[in-house]
Amino acid sequence: MSNLDTLAISNRFSELPSSFYTRLAPQPLTNSQWVIWNKTLADLLQFPDDVDSLSRWLPKLDGSALHQGFEPLAMKYAGHQFGGYNPELGDGRGLLLGEIEGKDKCVYDVHLKGAGITPYSRMGDGRAVLRSSIREYLCSEALFALNIPTTRALGLIASDTPVYREKQEKGAMLIRIAETHIRFGHFEHFFYTNQHRELKLLADKVIEWHFPDLANSKTPYVDWFHQVVKSTAEMIAHWQAIGFAHGVMNTDNMSILGQTFDFGPFGFIDDFEAGYICNHSDYHGRYAFNQQPNIGLWNLSALAYALSPLIEKEDAESALDQYESILSRKYYQLMRNKLGLRMPHEHDGALIESLLLLLEEQRIDYTNFFRYLSNMGTLGNEPICALFCSVDAIQPWLKQYFERLELESKVESGEVLTMQQRCEVMRTHNPKYILRNYLVQQAIERAEEGDFSEVHRLASLLTKPFDEQPEYEKYASLPPEWGKKLEISCSS
Repeated sequence: MSNLDTLAISNRFSELPSSFYTRLAPQPLTNSQWVIWNKTLADLLQFPDDVDSLSRWLPKLDGSALHQGFEPLAMKYAGHQFGGYNPELGDGRGLLLGEIEGKDKCVYDVHLKGAGITPYSRMGDGRAVLRSSIREYLCSEALFALNIPTTRALGLIASDTPVYREKQEKGAMLIRIAETHIRFGHFEHFFYTNQHRELKLLADKVIEWHFPDLANSKTPYVDWFHQVVKSTAEMIAHWQAIGFAHGVMNTDNMSILGQTFDFGPFGFIDDFEAGYICNHSDYHGRYAFNQQPNIGLWNLSALAYALSPLIEKEDAESALDQYESILSRKYYQLMRNKLGLRMPHEHDGALIESLLLLLEEQRIDYTNFFRYLSNMGTLGNEPICALFCSVDAIQPWLKQYFERLELESKVESGEVLTMQQRCEVMRTHNPKYILRNYLVQQAIERAEEGDFSEVHRLASLLTKPFDEQPEYEKYASLPPEWGKKLEISCSS
């Protein structure tokens, strides 16, 4: 346990000029209470983990008696939303409280989401509701446990404050932790308002704070942009391999560090569908699952344009030209891991694509298929075949797969893996448990009645998604029909 007064708090962003933000205090909620506290992350940040301390710290984090070390502010940024530029953006319901150095010597933003009205609320109330806050808490931690670059959640606060969306709901606050909250949209704001001095200052600070290896570079902005392209491409490759749809990839939702950011209408794929749309407001499928790689490039191109005062067009294009190969290389590496293939082969792409087509044609659950595949060493083929209406449907692909495994054993250097050994490795890449939307919905319904037990249960389960957890076996079952492909709104 630590004392709040001993935390290594800094406020680097607040030292930038006032054009970067607006200072203001959070607006406290009524009868606030903890829903859940992330003990593991709290330990990293040297926060307390005992109940008595948490009760005393609640007002220091929810805004009612904010700790004096924090200097809360709402960031100003802009962004492209569904392809159209919107200059009127910024932290409309969240505040950056400050930064804390963790035990790992990294510096992390502490951000309070749902903190009330700011100058950037755009007629909104500045609040977040319990429903969306639960979704973000669980999903950010689920992605972290799946080894996907992401922001995280330290704690979730519920209240009796009424918030009006499609119906009256209860207000909540999420304490979000990130290495930075700087987005593509920050740079777009300064570019489109012709504040090029501020644009350069922000780029310099991002490089200083987050890319110290570029300190002595002769072309720091070009080298930095190359790294942004790489981290963004690899993040999206992770999404595609695990079956995660973000749902609203606006440029103001894109982290400059390539970490999953702003969880709204996300969804993990159930029955595989390449064009899966999880956001019911995405009428044209701009952010469909299979469009995410293309949108990643589109967003990076928008960022490149905003950085044009710092980077020559040819240099930006050179970096962007590497995007598809970086993403493809990472994606196929991740997919080979899921299939238990250690050595690349020229026909791996065809093997993977034919599998995805088969899964879509047969409406097969994406996560369960790969998990069953990774159990073949002990359970054989029957569980996989049982997923299909006709056993004959999977046989041609399985034949190709086993032929590929035979080729693998011929080209591997060193010890050749047995099927049991190969499957053991595969299970570290194929989760048994994912955050299906219907599971979140059930947890939300209980929480809205004051029962947070299911939120805690899911949070515990999802910290070990690759492990066998007999006490949670039912959470690995196929979702009910009503729970498949739920479309979620952006409303929070």
